[in-house]
Amino acid sequence: MRARRLRARVTAALVLAALLVPALAGCLRVQASMGLSSNDRVSGRIVAAVIPENSADEGPQFTAPEALATQVRIEPYNQDGYVGSEIYFDDLNFGEVEQLSQLSEQAQGLFELKFQRNGDLVSLNGRVDLETLAPHGSDVQLSVAFPARVAKTNGTREGDAVVSWKLPAGEVSTVRAEVGYADPNTRSFAGWAGIVGGITLAVAAVVAALAYLYRNPPASGAPAGFSLRRWWDQVKNDA
Repeated sequence: MRARRLRARVTAALVLAALLVPALAGCLRVQASMGLSSNDRVSGRIVAAVIPENSADEGPQFTAPEALATQVRIEPYNQDGYVGSEIYFDDLNFGEVEQLSQLSEQAQGLFELKFQRNGDLVSLNGRVDLETLAPHGSDVQLSVAFPARVAKTNGTREGDAVVSWKLPAGEVSTVRAEVGYADPNTRSFAGWAGIVGGITLAVAAVVAALAYLYRNPPASGAPAGFSLRRWWDQVKNDA
């Protein structure tokens, strides 16, 4: 009986210790999701929160970089016992995505994410340093939706165009993905070139038609039938 009670106490102590480990380690929740459009623009949401130590603990707080003040919105986060911040960003170019690391001075150097374009190939490269984070009780995830099928990645495919990464605490992780789609600047130029080409062809057609109208005047005494030249002269006279 005494041995049974001792085993019960040991079991209860182990269960209690298991429940306390996340609190002692400092539970962290980071959930980042973003979408890349075919125009090379990035929008998304980041949640950064912890289980508070006391009622005054508001969790991680951030400040939008001045250059992104109109594109970044920060709101308080309080869900499932976690408190912190919820960050929304919209229509960022690749250079502006890198500036998200300036949301917190403490976070600089810990989280680096970079989109780069080389012709029709876009690559995502990142480095997340969580070495100082306790390995228990932390949930750090990143999910990215691309505008086309992902060719290469070291993440988990959630579909042809969506990749996720679960980033372990206590380690330095890398993020890699490659996707191919047309450069929006090239597409814009191609569209403009098409319009200009269409205008050029139209002008050439008009010039050719006018040249055709006046190529050979009708012979004297020829019967009066339909004449493109007379029709054009009539149009000019009526204008």
